[in-house]
Amino acid sequence: MIEFETQVNNRIGMHLRAAGEFVKLATKFECDVFVVKDGKKANGKSILGLASLAIERGARITVRVNGADELEARAAIEKLIADNFYEE
Repeated sequence: MIEFETQVNNRIGMHLRAAGEFVKLATKFECDVFVVKDGKKANGKSILGLASLAIERGARITVRVNGADELEARAAIEKLIADNFYEE
């Protein structure tokens, strides 16, 4: 299992479109993907789960990936977040 912390910096946080991009990417990988914010955990392959975390701009989140392709998933997810979910 790999766990890493990152910050969401896009203009309006992980709203539904951004969460959709996250889910679309996460589902490409076999590994489990979870996102944790303020002690609440959601499945990173569920748009409703991610939306329930209410991840605002500047929020620190923890991403946990666990499985055969976890290294590739981590790299791709970190890039997606760093690229502001392709919004800016």
